Amino acid sequence: MKQLTLACLLSAALLAGCSSSDDAKNADGAGGTTTGAGYGAGGPGGAGGAGGRAAPGSQEDLVQSAGDRIFFDTDRNSLNPQATATLDRQSAWLNQYPQVNVWVAGNCDERGTEEYNLALGQRRANADRDYLVAHGINRGRIETISYGKSRPIDAASTPQAWAQNRNAITSVR
Repeated sequence: MKQLTLACLLSAALLAGCSSSDDAKNADGAGGTTTGAGYGAGGPGGAGGAGGRAAPGSQEDLVQSAGDRIFFDTDRNSLNPQATATLDRQSAWLNQYPQVNVWVAGNCDERGTEEYNLALGQRRANADRDYLVAHGINRGRIETISYGKSRPIDAASTPQAWAQNRNAITSVR
């Protein structure tokens, strides 16, 4: 079962690799979330398909209702106001669907060693999880993983790409 879950998560990560943004402010600025062709996107119409509403409790529903990712400053795992706003929406969504469990994957930009980035990615995933737990979500419903710098959303070596890649992404498992 864990292998199937991991395979699904890896598939979602591959989909995320197809996403890009021309506006770094959207990646690291106001709002703190992205939707559309990222983790769990529903295809050509964005999350949920061509104009349809996502199935309740699905990844697409999480993206539409709460947002699936938060962003971090360089070399940091502290939560900024945009991140806590997204996590507040995620905790409300998770409370609405108590049967849903999630993965939180911590990610980093390409700078730094693999070892450093794996540790930083884990701290980012843990910060996300700890916030959700502090807001009423059972810790057993949340698994964390770090991908370090190995799964960039944007593979470019630019400040805008780095800002996109410093994140924690929540995925329904």
